[in-house]
Amino acid sequence: MEHQLVIVLDFGGQYNQLIARRVRECGVYCEVKSYKTPLEELAARKPIGIIFTGGPNSVYDEKSPHIGKEIFDLGIPILGICYGAQLMAYTLGGKVSPCDASEYGKTDTHYDHSSVLFGGIALPETATSWMSHNDFVSELPAGFRTTATTSKCPNAAFEDASRKLYAVQFHPEVNHTFAGLGMIDSFVKNVCGAIGDWTMAGYAKAVIAQLREKIGDGKVLLGLSGGVDSSVAAALLAKAVGDQLTCIFVDHGFMRKNEGDEVEAAFKDSGMHFVRVDAKEAFMSKLRGVSDPEQKRKIIGEEFVRTFERAKKDVGKVDFLVQGTIYPDVIESGAGDASTIKSHHNVGGLPEDVDFEIVEPLRMLFKDEVRKLGQELGLSPLLVWRQPFPGPGLAIRIIGEITDEKLDTLREADAIFREEIANAGMDKDISQYFAVLTNVRSVGVMGDARTYDYTVALRAVTTTDFMTANFAEIPYPTLALTASRIVNEVKNVNRVVYDVTTKPPATIEWE
Repeated sequence: MEHQLVIVLDFGGQYNQLIARRVRECGVYCEVKSYKTPLEELAARKPIGIIFTGGPNSVYDEKSPHIGKEIFDLGIPILGICYGAQLMAYTLGGKVSPCDASEYGKTDTHYDHSSVLFGGIALPETATSWMSHNDFVSELPAGFRTTATTSKCPNAAFEDASRKLYAVQFHPEVNHTFAGLGMIDSFVKNVCGAIGDWTMAGYAKAVIAQLREKIGDGKVLLGLSGGVDSSVAAALLAKAVGDQLTCIFVDHGFMRKNEGDEVEAAFKDSGMHFVRVDAKEAFMSKLRGVSDPEQKRKIIGEEFVRTFERAKKDVGKVDFLVQGTIYPDVIESGAGDASTIKSHHNVGGLPEDVDFEIVEPLRMLFKDEVRKLGQELGLSPLLVWRQPFPGPGLAIRIIGEITDEKLDTLREADAIFREEIANAGMDKDISQYFAVLTNVRSVGVMGDARTYDYTVALRAVTTTDFMTANFAEIPYPTLALTASRIVNEVKNVNRVVYDVTTKPPATIEWE
Protein backbone atom coordinates (compact mmCIF):
# COMPACT_ATOMS: atom_id res chain seq x y z
CA MET A 1 0.00 0.00 0.00
CA GLU A 2 1.36 3.42 -0.97
CA HIS A 3 1.01 5.96 1.80
CA GLN A 4 0.03 9.59 1.44
CA LEU A 5 3.04 11.87 1.18
CA VAL A 6 3.91 15.31 2.52
CA ILE A 7 7.05 16.91 1.10
CA VAL A 8 9.20 19.29 3.14
CA LEU A 9 11.14 21.66 0.88
CA ASP A 10 14.46 22.53 2.52
CA PHE A 11 15.62 26.15 2.27
CA GLY A 12 18.59 25.66 4.60
CA GLY A 13 16.99 25.78 8.05
CA GLN A 14 18.49 23.87 10.98
CA TYR A 15 15.02 22.48 11.81
CA ASN A 16 14.34 21.08 8.32
CA GLN A 17 14.32 17.40 9.34
CA LEU A 18 12.53 18.17 12.58
CA ILE A 19 9.55 19.40 10.57
CA ALA A 20 9.49 16.05 8.78
CA ARG A 21 9.68 14.26 12.11
CA ARG A 22 6.65 16.17 13.38
CA VAL A 23 4.67 15.30 10.26
CA ARG A 24 5.52 11.63 10.73
CA GLU A 25 4.48 11.95 14.36
CA CYS A 26 1.03 12.88 12.97
CA GLY A 27 1.01 9.50 11.22
CA VAL A 28 1.80 10.89 7.77
CA TYR A 29 4.76 9.78 5.65
CA CYS A 30 7.10 12.66 4.87
CA GLU A 31 10.24 13.21 2.83
CA VAL A 32 12.64 16.15 2.69
CA LYS A 33 13.64 17.54 -0.71
CA SER A 34 15.87 20.41 -1.71
CA TYR A 35 14.16 23.61 -2.87
CA LYS A 36 16.12 23.05 -6.10
CA THR A 37 14.06 19.92 -6.90
CA PRO A 38 12.36 20.42 -10.30
CA LEU A 39 8.67 21.27 -10.06
CA GLU A 40 7.79 18.39 -12.38
CA GLU A 41 9.53 15.93 -10.05
CA LEU A 42 7.65 17.27 -7.03
CA ALA A 43 4.31 17.11 -8.82
CA ALA A 44 5.00 13.56 -10.03
CA ARG A 45 5.20 12.36 -6.41
CA LYS A 46 1.61 13.56 -5.91
CA PRO A 47 2.09 15.01 -2.41
CA ILE A 48 -1.01 15.92 -0.44
CA GLY A 49 0.87 18.89 1.03
CA ILE A 50 4.14 20.83 0.88
CA ILE A 51 5.93 22.60 3.73
CA PHE A 52 8.58 25.29 3.20
CA THR A 53 11.28 25.28 5.89
CA GLY A 54 13.02 28.17 7.56
CA GLY A 55 16.49 29.35 6.60
CA PRO A 56 19.19 31.88 7.54
CA ASN A 57 18.81 34.14 4.49
CA SER A 58 16.82 37.24 3.54
CA VAL A 59 14.34 36.73 0.70
CA TYR A 60 15.10 40.15 -0.82
CA ASP A 61 18.73 39.10 -1.37
CA GLU A 62 19.09 37.81 -4.94
CA LYS A 63 21.58 35.17 -3.76
CA SER A 64 19.08 33.66 -1.31
CA PRO A 65 17.12 30.48 -2.10
CA HIS A 66 14.00 31.19 -4.16
CA ILE A 67 11.31 29.15 -5.85
CA GLY A 68 9.15 29.69 -8.90
CA LYS A 69 5.68 31.15 -8.50
CA GLU A 70 4.29 28.16 -10.41
CA ILE A 71 4.39 25.96 -7.30
CA PHE A 72 1.50 27.94 -5.85
CA ASP A 73 -0.62 27.10 -8.91
CA LEU A 74 -0.42 23.32 -8.44
CA GLY A 75 -3.43 23.30 -6.14
CA ILE A 76 -1.38 21.54 -3.44
CA PRO A 77 -1.76 22.96 0.10
CA ILE A 78 1.41 24.75 1.25
CA LEU A 79 2.58 25.76 4.73
CA GLY A 80 5.46 28.24 4.95
CA ILE A 81 7.51 28.38 8.15
CA CYS A 82 9.79 31.34 9.08
CA TYR A 83 11.87 31.97 5.93
CA GLY A 84 9.30 29.84 4.11
CA ALA A 85 6.54 32.20 5.24
CA GLN A 86 8.51 35.24 4.07
CA LEU A 87 9.27 33.51 0.76
CA MET A 88 5.58 32.80 0.18
CA ALA A 89 4.66 36.41 0.82
CA TYR A 90 7.55 37.82 -1.24
CA THR A 91 6.96 35.52 -4.24
CA LEU A 92 3.25 36.32 -4.34
CA GLY A 93 3.68 40.10 -4.28
CA GLY A 94 3.94 40.95 -0.59
CA LYS A 95 6.75 42.88 1.07
CA VAL A 96 9.43 41.62 3.46
CA SER A 97 11.43 44.15 5.50
CA PRO A 98 14.26 44.07 8.09
CA CYS A 99 13.08 44.09 11.70
CA ASP A 100 13.74 47.13 13.83
CA ALA A 101 14.51 44.64 16.59
CA SER A 102 14.92 40.91 15.94
CA GLU A 103 12.66 38.41 17.64
CA TYR A 104 14.40 35.40 19.12
CA GLY A 105 13.13 32.84 21.62
CA LYS A 106 9.82 32.45 23.42
CA THR A 107 7.38 35.13 22.31
CA ASP A 108 3.81 35.94 23.37
CA THR A 109 1.66 35.41 20.28
CA HIS A 110 -2.00 36.32 19.74
CA TYR A 111 -3.98 33.85 17.61
CA ASP A 112 -7.14 34.12 15.50
CA HIS A 113 -9.04 30.91 16.17
CA SER A 114 -11.09 31.26 12.98
CA SER A 115 -8.01 29.93 11.15
CA VAL A 116 -8.10 26.20 10.50
CA LEU A 117 -4.53 25.99 11.85
CA PHE A 118 -5.45 27.34 15.27
CA GLY A 119 -9.11 26.46 15.75
CA GLY A 120 -10.06 23.09 17.21
CA ILE A 121 -6.83 22.63 19.20
CA ALA A 122 -6.12 23.43 22.85
CA LEU A 123 -4.61 26.83 22.09
CA PRO A 124 -5.37 29.97 24.15
CA GLU A 125 -5.88 33.26 22.35
CA THR A 126 -2.44 34.26 23.63
CA ALA A 127 0.29 31.66 23.93
CA THR A 128 4.05 31.23 23.53
CA SER A 129 5.64 30.64 20.14
CA TRP A 130 9.32 30.25 19.26
CA MET A 131 10.60 33.05 17.05
CA SER A 132 13.95 33.32 15.27
CA HIS A 133 14.04 36.01 12.59
CA ASN A 134 15.64 39.28 11.52
CA ASP A 135 13.09 40.07 8.76
CA PHE A 136 9.31 40.17 8.82
CA VAL A 137 6.39 40.33 6.38
CA SER A 138 5.46 44.02 6.38
CA GLU A 139 2.80 43.81 3.65
CA LEU A 140 0.67 40.78 2.80
CA PRO A 141 0.05 39.65 -0.79
CA ALA A 142 -3.43 40.13 -2.27
CA GLY A 143 -5.95 37.61 -0.97
CA PHE A 144 -4.17 36.94 2.34
CA ARG A 145 -5.29 37.82 5.87
CA THR A 146 -3.46 38.00 9.19
CA THR A 147 -4.16 35.16 11.65
CA ALA A 148 -1.57 35.80 14.40
CA THR A 149 0.42 38.76 15.73
CA THR A 150 3.13 39.62 18.25
CA SER A 151 4.22 42.96 19.68
CA LYS A 152 6.98 43.19 17.05
CA CYS A 153 5.52 41.14 14.20
CA PRO A 154 2.17 42.32 12.75
CA ASN A 155 1.93 39.25 10.51
CA ALA A 156 3.13 36.40 12.70
CA ALA A 157 0.78 34.13 10.73
CA PHE A 158 -1.30 34.68 7.59
CA GLU A 159 -3.28 32.66 5.08
CA ASP A 160 -5.23 32.51 1.84
CA ALA A 161 -7.60 29.73 2.81
CA SER A 162 -9.27 29.71 -0.62
CA ARG A 163 -5.96 28.61 -2.17
CA LYS A 164 -4.95 26.51 0.86
CA LEU A 165 -1.83 28.64 1.43
CA TYR A 166 -0.77 29.09 5.06
CA ALA A 167 2.25 30.73 6.68
CA VAL A 168 3.67 31.17 10.19
CA GLN A 169 6.67 33.32 11.09
CA PHE A 170 7.37 31.22 14.20
CA HIS A 171 8.49 27.58 14.43
CA PRO A 172 5.59 25.22 15.28
CA GLU A 173 7.92 22.21 14.95
CA VAL A 174 9.92 22.97 18.13
CA ASN A 175 8.73 22.07 21.61
CA HIS A 176 8.96 25.69 22.73
CA THR A 177 5.91 26.65 20.62
CA PHE A 178 2.76 25.95 22.62
CA ALA A 179 0.50 23.49 20.72
CA GLY A 180 2.89 23.59 17.76
CA LEU A 181 2.36 19.92 16.96
CA GLY A 182 -1.39 20.54 16.96
CA MET A 183 -0.91 23.24 14.32
CA ILE A 184 1.05 20.88 12.09
CA ASP A 185 -1.54 18.17 12.66
CA SER A 186 -4.29 20.62 11.69
CA PHE A 187 -2.45 21.43 8.47
CA VAL A 188 -1.83 17.84 7.38
CA LYS A 189 -5.21 16.48 8.54
CA ASN A 190 -7.69 19.36 8.11
CA VAL A 191 -6.09 21.16 5.16
CA CYS A 192 -4.30 18.37 3.29
CA GLY A 193 -6.80 15.64 4.15
CA ALA A 194 -4.25 13.18 5.55
CA ILE A 195 -5.57 9.87 6.86
CA GLY A 196 -2.67 9.41 9.28
CA ASP A 197 -2.01 5.72 8.61
CA TRP A 198 1.81 5.70 8.53
CA THR A 199 3.19 3.58 11.39
CA MET A 200 6.55 2.37 12.67
CA ALA A 201 5.49 -1.22 12.01
CA GLY A 202 5.00 -0.36 8.36
CA TYR A 203 8.28 1.53 8.26
CA ALA A 204 10.17 -1.43 9.75
CA LYS A 205 8.69 -3.80 7.19
CA ALA A 206 9.59 -1.48 4.30
CA VAL A 207 13.17 -0.87 5.49
CA ILE A 208 13.83 -4.59 6.02
CA ALA A 209 12.64 -5.28 2.47
CA GLN A 210 14.83 -2.48 1.09
CA LEU A 211 17.87 -3.81 2.97
CA ARG A 212 17.35 -7.31 1.63
CA GLU A 213 17.12 -6.01 -1.91
CA LYS A 214 20.17 -3.75 -1.56
CA ILE A 215 22.44 -6.22 0.21
CA GLY A 216 21.43 -9.40 -1.61
CA ASP A 217 23.89 -12.11 -0.58
CA GLY A 218 26.61 -9.62 0.40
CA LYS A 219 28.49 -9.67 3.70
CA VAL A 220 27.81 -6.87 6.16
CA LEU A 221 29.87 -5.32 8.95
CA LEU A 222 28.27 -3.22 11.68
CA GLY A 223 29.99 -1.14 14.31
CA LEU A 224 28.24 -2.07 17.54
CA SER A 225 28.74 0.42 20.36
CA GLY A 226 25.90 -0.88 22.50
CA GLY A 227 24.16 2.47 22.24
CA VAL A 228 20.57 2.83 21.09
CA ASP A 229 21.35 3.60 17.45
CA SER A 230 23.84 0.83 16.77
CA SER A 231 21.78 -1.71 18.73
CA VAL A 232 18.62 -0.96 16.75
CA ALA A 233 20.61 -1.01 13.51
CA ALA A 234 21.98 -4.43 14.49
CA ALA A 235 18.50 -5.78 15.21
CA LEU A 236 17.24 -4.38 11.91
CA LEU A 237 20.08 -5.95 9.89
CA ALA A 238 19.72 -9.24 11.75
CA LYS A 239 16.07 -9.35 10.67
CA ALA A 240 17.02 -8.46 7.10
CA VAL A 241 20.10 -10.58 6.36
CA GLY A 242 20.65 -12.88 9.33
CA ASP A 243 24.08 -14.51 9.52
CA GLN A 244 25.44 -12.36 6.69
CA LEU A 245 25.93 -9.76 9.45
CA THR A 246 29.04 -9.50 11.62
CA CYS A 247 28.91 -7.02 14.51
CA ILE A 248 32.28 -5.58 15.46
CA PHE A 249 32.59 -3.68 18.69
CA VAL A 250 35.45 -1.23 18.31
CA ASP A 251 36.61 -0.45 21.82
CA HIS A 252 38.36 2.85 21.15
CA GLY A 253 39.12 3.40 24.81
CA PHE A 254 36.66 6.26 25.21
CA MET A 255 33.79 4.31 26.78
CA ARG A 256 32.19 5.09 30.12
CA LYS A 257 33.21 3.17 33.25
CA ASN A 258 32.84 -0.62 32.74
CA GLU A 259 30.88 -0.01 29.54
CA GLY A 260 33.06 -2.09 27.24
CA ASP A 261 32.50 -5.20 29.31
CA GLU A 262 28.77 -4.47 29.59
CA VAL A 263 28.41 -4.18 25.81
CA GLU A 264 30.23 -7.45 25.26
CA ALA A 265 28.09 -9.23 27.86
CA ALA A 266 24.87 -7.94 26.26
CA PHE A 267 25.69 -9.14 22.74
CA LYS A 268 28.11 -12.03 23.13
CA ASP A 269 25.34 -14.61 23.53
CA SER A 270 22.77 -12.90 21.29
CA GLY A 271 23.29 -15.20 18.30
CA MET A 272 24.95 -12.48 16.22
CA HIS A 273 28.55 -12.80 15.01
CA PHE A 274 30.22 -10.58 17.63
CA VAL A 275 33.87 -9.46 17.62
CA ARG A 276 35.47 -7.09 20.14
CA VAL A 277 38.52 -5.14 18.95
CA ASP A 278 40.78 -3.41 21.48
CA ALA A 279 41.83 -0.34 19.48
CA LYS A 280 42.62 2.13 22.26
CA GLU A 281 46.31 2.58 21.42
CA ALA A 282 45.60 3.10 17.71
CA PHE A 283 43.10 5.88 18.49
CA MET A 284 45.20 7.52 21.20
CA SER A 285 48.30 7.61 18.99
CA LYS A 286 46.38 9.56 16.33
CA LEU A 287 44.86 11.97 18.88
CA ARG A 288 47.97 12.90 20.85
CA GLY A 289 48.43 16.67 20.83
CA VAL A 290 45.02 17.29 19.20
CA SER A 291 42.72 19.77 20.95
CA ASP A 292 40.38 21.00 18.20
CA PRO A 293 36.98 19.22 18.44
CA GLU A 294 36.45 19.06 14.66
CA GLN A 295 39.86 17.44 14.25
CA LYS A 296 39.06 14.95 16.99
CA ARG A 297 35.83 13.91 15.32
CA LYS A 298 37.39 13.53 11.89
CA ILE A 299 40.36 11.58 13.22
CA ILE A 300 38.07 9.25 15.16
CA GLY A 301 35.81 8.82 12.13
CA GLU A 302 38.71 7.84 9.87
CA GLU A 303 40.35 5.55 12.42
CA PHE A 304 36.98 3.92 13.03
CA VAL A 305 36.78 2.93 9.36
CA ARG A 306 40.44 1.90 9.23
CA THR A 307 39.88 -0.36 12.24
CA PHE A 308 37.07 -2.05 10.33
CA GLU A 309 39.38 -2.55 7.37
CA ARG A 310 41.89 -4.31 9.60
CA ALA A 311 39.25 -6.35 11.40
CA LYS A 312 37.52 -7.47 8.23
CA LYS A 313 40.58 -9.51 7.22
CA ASP A 314 39.44 -12.11 9.75
CA VAL A 315 35.84 -11.92 8.51
CA GLY A 316 36.61 -12.31 4.83
CA LYS A 317 35.27 -10.20 1.99
CA VAL A 318 32.93 -7.46 3.21
CA ASP A 319 30.58 -5.62 0.89
CA PHE A 320 28.77 -3.21 3.22
CA LEU A 321 29.47 -1.19 6.36
CA VAL A 322 26.43 -0.28 8.44
CA GLN A 323 26.39 2.96 10.42
CA GLY A 324 23.83 4.13 12.95
CA THR A 325 23.58 7.63 11.49
CA ILE A 326 20.31 9.35 12.42
CA TYR A 327 18.71 12.63 11.34
CA PRO A 328 20.26 14.93 13.97
CA ASP A 329 23.71 13.69 12.90
CA VAL A 330 22.96 14.64 9.31
CA ILE A 331 21.44 18.02 10.16
CA GLU A 332 24.27 19.12 12.43
CA SER A 333 26.87 18.07 9.86
CA GLY A 334 25.45 20.58 7.40
CA ALA A 335 23.15 18.58 5.14
CA GLY A 336 21.76 20.43 2.15
CA ASP A 337 22.13 24.20 2.51
CA ALA A 338 22.02 24.11 6.31
CA SER A 339 25.05 25.59 8.05
CA THR A 340 27.45 23.17 9.75
CA ILE A 341 27.22 23.12 13.54
CA LYS A 342 29.63 20.22 14.06
CA SER A 343 30.71 17.15 12.16
CA HIS A 344 29.55 13.76 13.40
CA HIS A 345 31.91 10.81 13.15
CA ASN A 346 29.21 8.89 11.27
CA VAL A 347 28.90 11.46 8.51
CA GLY A 348 31.77 13.92 8.65
CA GLY A 349 34.92 11.86 9.05
CA LEU A 350 34.70 9.14 6.41
CA PRO A 351 37.67 8.92 4.06
CA GLU A 352 36.85 8.74 0.36
CA ASP A 353 38.87 5.63 -0.42
CA VAL A 354 36.96 3.00 1.57
CA ASP A 355 36.42 -0.25 -0.34
CA PHE A 356 32.95 -1.07 0.93
CA GLU A 357 29.58 0.61 0.57
CA ILE A 358 28.06 2.54 3.48
CA VAL A 359 24.54 1.58 4.60
CA GLU A 360 22.64 3.89 6.97
CA PRO A 361 19.26 2.28 7.75
CA LEU A 362 18.33 4.79 10.49
CA ARG A 363 19.20 7.93 8.52
CA MET A 364 15.54 8.98 8.23
CA LEU A 365 14.76 8.66 11.94
CA PHE A 366 15.06 10.81 15.05
CA LYS A 367 16.12 9.37 18.39
CA ASP A 368 12.61 8.76 19.72
CA GLU A 369 11.67 7.08 16.44
CA VAL A 370 14.75 4.86 16.68
CA ARG A 371 13.56 3.74 20.11
CA LYS A 372 10.09 3.01 18.71
CA LEU A 373 11.68 0.97 15.94
CA GLY A 374 13.71 -0.95 18.51
CA GLN A 375 10.52 -1.79 20.41
CA GLU A 376 8.87 -2.86 17.17
CA LEU A 377 11.80 -5.21 16.48
CA GLY A 378 11.55 -6.75 19.97
CA LEU A 379 14.89 -5.40 21.19
CA SER A 380 15.61 -5.59 24.92
CA PRO A 381 14.24 -2.56 26.85
CA LEU A 382 17.70 -2.26 28.47
CA LEU A 383 19.16 -1.44 25.06
CA VAL A 384 16.22 0.56 23.72
CA TRP A 385 16.29 2.97 26.66
CA ARG A 386 20.06 3.14 27.13
CA GLN A 387 21.51 6.63 27.73
CA PRO A 388 22.55 8.31 24.46
CA PHE A 389 26.30 8.25 23.95
CA PRO A 390 28.18 9.89 21.06
CA GLY A 391 30.28 7.70 18.76
CA PRO A 392 33.55 9.46 19.71
CA GLY A 393 32.63 8.82 23.34
CA LEU A 394 34.51 10.56 26.13
CA ALA A 395 36.95 11.98 23.57
CA ILE A 396 34.51 14.84 22.93
CA ARG A 397 33.63 15.20 26.61
CA ILE A 398 37.21 16.12 27.42
CA ILE A 399 37.86 19.68 26.33
CA GLY A 400 41.33 19.98 24.87
CA GLU A 401 43.94 17.25 24.48
CA ILE A 402 43.04 13.71 25.56
CA THR A 403 45.26 11.82 28.00
CA ASP A 404 44.87 8.56 29.92
CA GLU A 405 44.80 10.51 33.18
CA LYS A 406 41.98 12.77 31.93
CA LEU A 407 40.00 9.75 30.71
CA ASP A 408 40.27 8.09 34.13
CA THR A 409 39.22 11.32 35.84
CA LEU A 410 36.18 11.80 33.63
CA ARG A 411 35.08 8.16 33.89
CA GLU A 412 34.97 8.37 37.68
CA ALA A 413 33.18 11.76 37.73
CA ASP A 414 30.64 10.63 35.14
CA ALA A 415 29.95 7.37 37.00
CA ILE A 416 29.25 9.28 40.22
CA PHE A 417 26.87 11.66 38.45
CA ARG A 418 24.95 8.83 36.80
CA GLU A 419 24.80 6.93 40.08
CA GLU A 420 23.36 9.89 41.99
CA ILE A 421 20.80 10.62 39.27
CA ALA A 422 19.65 6.99 39.53
CA ASN A 423 19.62 7.18 43.36
CA ALA A 424 17.35 10.25 43.08
CA GLY A 425 14.95 8.28 40.85
CA MET A 426 15.44 10.71 37.96
CA ASP A 427 17.18 8.43 35.48
CA LYS A 428 13.97 7.79 33.50
CA ASP A 429 12.90 11.45 33.54
CA ILE A 430 16.09 13.03 32.20
CA SER A 431 16.75 12.45 28.49
CA GLN A 432 20.54 12.67 28.70
CA TYR A 433 22.98 13.40 31.49
CA PHE A 434 26.75 13.24 31.69
CA ALA A 435 29.91 14.90 32.97
CA VAL A 436 32.39 16.99 30.96
CA LEU A 437 36.03 17.50 31.91
CA THR A 438 36.77 21.11 31.00
CA ASN A 439 40.24 22.48 30.33
CA VAL A 440 39.67 25.13 32.99
CA ARG A 441 41.86 24.86 36.07
CA SER A 442 41.26 26.98 39.14
CA VAL A 443 42.48 27.49 42.69
CA GLY A 444 40.85 25.52 45.47
CA VAL A 445 41.46 24.47 49.05
CA MET A 446 41.42 20.86 50.24
CA GLY A 447 42.29 20.37 53.86
CA ASP A 448 44.75 23.16 54.59
CA ALA A 449 46.45 22.95 51.23
CA ARG A 450 46.05 25.01 48.07
CA THR A 451 45.00 23.08 44.97
CA TYR A 452 45.05 23.99 41.30
CA ASP A 453 42.89 21.41 39.54
CA TYR A 454 40.27 20.85 36.87
CA THR A 455 36.61 21.87 36.74
CA VAL A 456 34.00 19.24 35.92
CA ALA A 457 30.80 20.44 34.26
CA LEU A 458 27.58 18.46 34.68
CA ARG A 459 25.08 18.45 31.79
CA ALA A 460 21.53 17.10 31.97
CA VAL A 461 18.69 17.85 29.55
CA THR A 462 15.06 16.99 28.91
CA THR A 463 13.90 16.62 25.31
CA THR A 464 11.79 14.46 23.01
CA ASP A 465 13.60 15.02 19.73
CA PHE A 466 17.19 16.05 20.68
CA MET A 467 16.88 18.99 18.29
CA THR A 468 15.71 21.28 21.06
CA ALA A 469 16.28 20.72 24.77
CA ASN A 470 15.85 22.31 28.19
CA PHE A 471 18.26 21.81 31.07
CA ALA A 472 16.92 19.39 33.66
CA GLU A 473 15.84 20.93 36.93
CA ILE A 474 17.81 18.66 39.23
CA PRO A 475 17.13 19.31 42.95
CA TYR A 476 19.91 21.19 44.72
CA PRO A 477 20.51 18.38 47.27
CA THR A 478 21.25 15.95 44.43
CA LEU A 479 23.60 18.41 42.75
CA ALA A 480 25.29 19.18 46.07
CA LEU A 481 25.83 15.49 46.87
CA THR A 482 27.15 14.81 43.38
CA ALA A 483 29.59 17.73 43.55
CA SER A 484 30.78 16.74 47.02
CA ARG A 485 31.43 13.16 45.96
CA ILE A 486 33.27 14.17 42.80
CA VAL A 487 35.71 16.58 44.48
CA ASN A 488 36.31 14.14 47.33
CA GLU A 489 36.51 10.87 45.38
CA VAL A 490 38.00 11.90 42.04
CA LYS A 491 41.63 12.96 41.69
CA ASN A 492 42.55 16.23 39.96
CA VAL A 493 39.11 17.87 40.37
CA ASN A 494 38.39 20.70 42.81
CA ARG A 495 35.34 22.40 41.27
CA VAL A 496 31.97 21.26 39.83
CA VAL A 497 29.55 23.44 37.82
CA TYR A 498 26.11 22.74 36.32
CA ASP A 499 25.25 23.75 32.74
CA VAL A 500 21.87 25.56 32.58
CA THR A 501 21.91 26.40 28.85
CA THR A 502 19.09 25.33 26.53
CA LYS A 503 19.45 23.96 23.00
CA PRO A 504 19.48 26.23 21.06
CA PRO A 505 21.61 28.29 21.48
CA ALA A 506 23.93 25.58 22.85
CA THR A 507 24.22 21.98 21.64
CA ILE A 508 23.72 19.12 24.09
CA GLU A 509 27.32 17.93 23.90
CA TRP A 510 30.06 20.47 24.60
CA GLU A 511 32.10 19.46 21.55
